[in-house]
Parts: sequence; structure tokens; C-alpha cells
Amino acid sequence: MTSVHTTAHPSPPGPPGSEISRLTLPNTSGAAKVSRDFVASLLGVSRCGGLAGLVDDARLCVTEVVANAHRHTATALIQVHVAVGDERVTVAVADDDHWALPRCPEQRGGSCQPEGGRGLLLVERVAAAWGTRVLGEGVPYRKAVWFTLGGDGGRVRS
Repeated sequence: MTSVHTTAHPSPPGPPGSEISRLTLPNTSGAAKVSRDFVASLLGVSRCGGLAGLVDDARLCVTEVVANAHRHTATALIQVHVAVGDERVTVAVADDDHWALPRCPEQRGGSCQPEGGRGLLLVERVAAAWGTRVLGEGVPYRKAVWFTLGGDGGRVRS
């Protein structure tokens, strides 16, 4: 079962006036496709104009981050939080597996394995910013991987 909610999100907040949406879906092999279609749809119908040039980058980045959550965690549900503003979009993908925090590409020596390991390198090269965030107080129970596209230093293309 897939559900869509409009609510606050556990990622860096979008700019004031951002449209905030959330998608919760089961951790299945189809989660990445559903998530990228969701984010692309939000950018396409947003009242915040000028984001059409971010659709391809947003689809790529959300696919990589959701695919990582699917492949590398045992979480039952994946949550996609989206903040769409006038000049940028911030997307966070949260799961319940705090032991599987991704490492930044430079922590891995910048090299990729031939069959994998390029996802976060792609996100790093495409996004204006990205990072991870542990959610919960005391013992961390959840984490989110987030990225921002557009804005100052973003990749908005005409």
C-alpha cells in the first residue's frame, strides 16, 4: 500500500513558502520508480515555477537514494519527503535502519566498484548539497539521506 501525505519532514527545511509533501511506500523493488514519478509529478504541478529544468536531476537522485534504501536496509517502509520552493527542491528519503548510514564518496576513497557504488557519487555531482541525518532522540531509530537541487549553485537547466 502506498500513501501520500502533506506534512512536515525530517530533512533540512525548504525555504519559507515551500510546498511540503510526503510519500510512504513499502520497501520493494518498485519503490524507486514510484518515488521518481512522485517527485517529477510534484515538480510538474508545483505553483512554484521555473523548476522544469530540475526534473531529470531530481528523478536521477531520488532513484539512487531510494534504491540504496531498498538494497541496503531491512526497513519495511521508505518515506520520501519533498520541499518544493521557488528556486529549489529538497528531497529526503528516510528508513528505519540506522546502522546503514551511507558514507560520503570521499570517505570511500572516491573509487567505485565496477558493479555498484556510484549512486552517491552521482548525487554528489548533480545536487547543490546532500547529506545524512539521524532521526530520533537518544538511540537513533531512523535516518534520512537528503539532497537539494537548484537555488544558489544549483543545477537548474533551461
